[in-house]
Amino acid sequence: MSNTPDLFRVEWVKSSYSGGNEGQCFEWAPSYAIAHGVVLIRDSKTPDAPTLRLSPEGFAGLVAFARNANV
Repeated sequence: MSNTPDLFRVEWVKSSYSGGNEGQCFEWAPSYAIAHGVVLIRDSKTPDAPTLRLSPEGFAGLVAFARNANV
């Protein structure tokens, strides 16, 4: 049995901070995170590109870093 998620069956949700201006956007899979304890993240502009897999703590750290970044 493979530990690789079937990404075609995952429900992706676009970040609420993603605008419609083709800017920097990401999607995540909250239902997958709840079911498996792993947060999947992908670039919404290139959904076939590799997916980042984070622990819930790692995802929380990434969100906190992004909130504090001066970008």
